[in-house]
Amino acid sequence: MDGQRETDPLDRPLFGGPTSTDRVVNLVVGTIVGIMVLVTLISAFVFPQWPPDGVNVFFALVILLICASHLLLVYWYRQGELEPKFRTMIFYNAFTIFMLCIVGNLYIHGVGSRTQTA
Repeated sequence: MDGQRETDPLDRPLFGGPTSTDRVVNLVVGTIVGIMVLVTLISAFVFPQWPPDGVNVFFALVILLICASHLLLVYWYRQGELEPKFRTMIFYNAFTIFMLCIVGNLYIHGVGSRTQTA
């Protein structure tokens, strides 16, 4: 036992550990999507005025629930319990959440609405 620990084969990740490039890409994608979700959540409560519109809050809640399942998938992937092919699905889900936040922000801020204020 000269500084090296014997690792039990059952404690190692099933499909190997992530590389440093994977970590950087995951951090960048996660940060961008996280900021967009935060902006959408704040917009749902602040815009167009106080008190918040129930539909906006419900839309933000749905986005948060989708993010919760996505974070669970990311957690399992980082633990090594999922095959590497699930990485593509994680990026697809992140892109979908990002696009959902864009749609939510456009709806919350009334962009493209056909109603005219007189």
